[in-house]
Amino acid sequence: MDALSMLLQNVHLFETNYYRLNGRGNWSYSIDRKDTILFYLVLSGSFCIDVGNEIREAKTGDTIMISNAYKHISYALSHHGDDARPLDEMLNDSENHVIELNGEGEINACLILIECKYEKEMTQPLLSVLPTILPELTEISDGRFGVIDVEVKLLTLESEHERMGKTAVINHWASIMMIECLRTYIESLPEATDNWLKALKDPFLSKALVAMHYAPDRNWTIHKLAEVAGMSRSSFAQRFKDVVGMPPLTYLIDYRLRLAARYLRLQQNSISRISELVGYASDSTFSQAFKRVYGVSPKAYRQQYQRKLTA
Repeated sequence: MDALSMLLQNVHLFETNYYRLNGRGNWSYSIDRKDTILFYLVLSGSFCIDVGNEIREAKTGDTIMISNAYKHISYALSHHGDDARPLDEMLNDSENHVIELNGEGEINACLILIECKYEKEMTQPLLSVLPTILPELTEISDGRFGVIDVEVKLLTLESEHERMGKTAVINHWASIMMIECLRTYIESLPEATDNWLKALKDPFLSKALVAMHYAPDRNWTIHKLAEVAGMSRSSFAQRFKDVVGMPPLTYLIDYRLRLAARYLRLQQNSISRISELVGYASDSTFSQAFKRVYGVSPKAYRQQYQRKLTA
């Protein structure tokens, strides 16, 4: 399995909502979300997105991913969005997920907006090094994005009709678009970048990353990881630190504990079993390592999460 696929194994989108937005005249709206990934699919027309003072124009056929949503404004090209109304205020007036952004004039933009929650602990290290707005994905002449064209047509049909399994289709579409946006971005990273995602396409480091994510319970050492990568111990350790920004075993410990936190939230295994799954020889060693990072013991962390669910 390749490094990106392995990295995404424990990254899950959930609580997906979708809206079809019809913009007429000088329309604008604002969205303020936390821990949310947003996707825009432009069915027709064009508009502007302003996220953190970065303005991007989107046009028919574009698919855009806003990787870590906080407040942003979308508006018609003929407008500046100064009087943007919160989108949440319009949701009460919507019917069948269709929102009329302005009731006057011809439609100058028709959009599908999809918003997805994600597990912060497993996804944040990935999102933290992504640009706020990932490059648009559009169909190009060499057919590279042919799969996107099919997905776009499918989503367009789903947005127009109420059918069984509609939410499941939207969820799968969002996951596919996230993967496509991510790999397009990673493939475009220059050699000189300090973005650690460059390691995913490194022919040596990617092998070590796959090994750590595939078997976090294994007793990994620098020497064993270097063998997997096909490098000498010293060269591997230095290259990993230069590209990823931390030593290999520090990365492994961080991943193990984030994975342990996810297992604790899922509540499907005992703490002792989770300790084994993430590579700790004893429960006490695991508990000490977990507490250093999360501030509480694994048991207390699980109890706190259970209380949040029942609150």
